[in-house]
Amino acid sequence: MATTQEFTISDALWTRLAPLLPVHVPKAHPLGRHRQRLADRDVLDAILFVLRTGCQWKALDATGLVKGSTAHSRFQQWVEAGVFARLWDEALQDYDDLIGLNFAWMALDGSLHKAPLAGKKTGPNPTDRGKGGVKRSLLTEARGIPVGLVLDGANRHDMKLTESTLMSLPPAAEAACATHRDAGHAQQLCLDAGYDYAQVREIVAAHGYTAHIRPRGEEAQSKKAGQKARRWVVERTHSWLNRFRHLLTRWAKKPENYLAMLHFACARITWYNCLFG
Repeated sequence: MATTQEFTISDALWTRLAPLLPVHVPKAHPLGRHRQRLADRDVLDAILFVLRTGCQWKALDATGLVKGSTAHSRFQQWVEAGVFARLWDEALQDYDDLIGLNFAWMALDGSLHKAPLAGKKTGPNPTDRGKGGVKRSLLTEARGIPVGLVLDGANRHDMKLTESTLMSLPPAAEAACATHRDAGHAQQLCLDAGYDYAQVREIVAAHGYTAHIRPRGEEAQSKKAGQKARRWVVERTHSWLNRFRHLLTRWAKKPENYLAMLHFACARITWYNCLFG
């Protein structure tokens, strides 16, 4: 069984994360005293534990990290402050500075997940007997680093999310993409047969990309012919995200909470690839 030590923030990463968290300003207490506030690092460790293991917030009480109610309360405050979107953006900036985001070949694909508690941005899943589900539409650069992400109901067709996904780049990725385009470099976007519509091709072209839409059979034949496979990186990144077990099933009713956890996972993946990619 995994131990809590395997799911905590390292000293090096905490040094990078700490300046991105909101500064807490204590309010005056009518009795002149407060319960001591738990350290942000301990709470972030607890949130990461929930993200990695998929446990319920109240299950944190038995881990020795922090109380589940405390972790969830601080999580909600940070979601409202946009902390997790900021972590992802900073991770992308670090990756671009150290390695360089590669926008020559992009890949976009959707992934379906269960959402038993429903809420906004959910819908009947056509692959799960119409049960509630959520779809995440993911955009990656050439090495599989996540650079765009949107949520919608599971019944929303992939093609309908093309434009919103292409427009969802965080500021660091958007700036790197613009620099790549301004330098006159071509930008290719790989898609599967689910995006084979004239409307999708028009949207992709309007955003400055060249669409490469092939069914799986043609991809296999092209690979045998010696052409490099490129679309698989987005499927691998979906697999990376699924290793954060909190993301496999959406239990959060609020889409912003689920999206924040996705942003946290994207930041973790990006920083990991900074170090070991």
